[in-house]
Amino acid sequence: MPEPPRSQQLPVSLLTDHAMIEACQIRDFGRIFQLVKTRAGIYPSMIARRCDLTPSRVGEVIAGHRQLLHMDVIERISDGLRIPGHMLGLARRSWETPQNLTVAPRDPAEAPAPVGEQLAAGLPGVDVDSILALASERDLGPSTLHALHSSIADYWRRDDEHGGETLRPAVVGQLRYVVDLLKEQRPAPMRNGLHSIAAELARLTGWTYFDARQYNQARAYFTEALGLAKAVDDRQFMANVLSCMSLQATYQDKPGDAVALVTAAQDQARGAEGTTPRVLAMLAMREAFALATLGNHSATHGAISEAHTCFGRISADDPDPAWVAYFDEPKLIVDTGIAHGRLGEVALAEPLIADALRREHQSNHRGRAFHAFWLARIQFKRGKLDEACHTAMGALGPAAAVGSQRVAGHLREFYEQLEPFRREPAAVAFEATLREVLPRQVSGSPRP
Repeated sequence: MPEPPRSQQLPVSLLTDHAMIEACQIRDFGRIFQLVKTRAGIYPSMIARRCDLTPSRVGEVIAGHRQLLHMDVIERISDGLRIPGHMLGLARRSWETPQNLTVAPRDPAEAPAPVGEQLAAGLPGVDVDSILALASERDLGPSTLHALHSSIADYWRRDDEHGGETLRPAVVGQLRYVVDLLKEQRPAPMRNGLHSIAAELARLTGWTYFDARQYNQARAYFTEALGLAKAVDDRQFMANVLSCMSLQATYQDKPGDAVALVTAAQDQARGAEGTTPRVLAMLAMREAFALATLGNHSATHGAISEAHTCFGRISADDPDPAWVAYFDEPKLIVDTGIAHGRLGEVALAEPLIADALRREHQSNHRGRAFHAFWLARIQFKRGKLDEACHTAMGALGPAAAVGSQRVAGHLREFYEQLEPFRREPAAVAFEATLREVLPRQVSGSPRP
């Protein structure tokens, strides 16, 4: 993107202003656009043109009638208004790092910089960052790989607790860093380790897009993860990625694709040396999801049975990959309930999901919200309106704690189920709690 005229760049005093920093941190673009207008003289029509938005859309954002959530739009705003990527939770933008380092003579008659610019001048510039990166130590050892694996485990924990939307820029930045390391000649063990780490980071990025229902971006990163794993013939991880793509296909209502992808995943796992029973159990349950989406009762029951048989073979000495550790007994039980629920077998599904929910870890906000809304919808289908509303109310706290469009989708589906019963006391209580805990889901609209 060409450099905008200096008169149209945001002044440093605005970029270092507390109100602007706070608005960027929470991505309050209505407030950002107002500040840009009043402090930089860039009016809504100019904002629209520079950020590739329609003027009406910018007006709606400023009026508070619309939110901007998609990453491609946020990136266009960062680039169009020259807001540094880190302020919006993005990786550093290409225009922040000069292509060439140039030295210009300083004007001796230059006036003192404003206070805001003096504060900014006290921080290292992007050119210094580039020099330091070139001088950094690039001799990697086992401790480096261990540190990278530890950061991935932390990313997954934070994703469960808070969602991946704000996490994604850091993950993508680390992915690109590791891919860059792979461009250099390294011993085979180190190179294989870096390929595995890059594959895990690409899968995690794809997962955050999938959870945000941005399916095209998710598929692109899943495909990248697949290629990175294939480069080192890690068939178990390839099976893992294919199973993620199968799950996404079930959400996109493409059951044929879901079955084909999970079948390919199982083929990869069975062809790999040392595939553990836990991995096979997870894949069998993903197959059950795909078959249930097709409505194939007998095949779904067969896949559920296979998942439980494999799980029963798990030993404490199994060399399970770290990425499958999440598939424990409560996860097996709740997924079994969801598979029955997808088939419409609600009497079988309800006790299973309820039991797993009681045993689920409190810090897994997304999982608890997701499974509680599943349980509420099943209870509603069984005619248990009061229980369903009570269960759904319990899900609102975890839903508010995590940013997940998949969870929001389940909330919307349950809310819409209540439409004929809106005046019932249990439904009234649920909506009142919803308005208190998640006001944005219902404000200005009869539906969240």
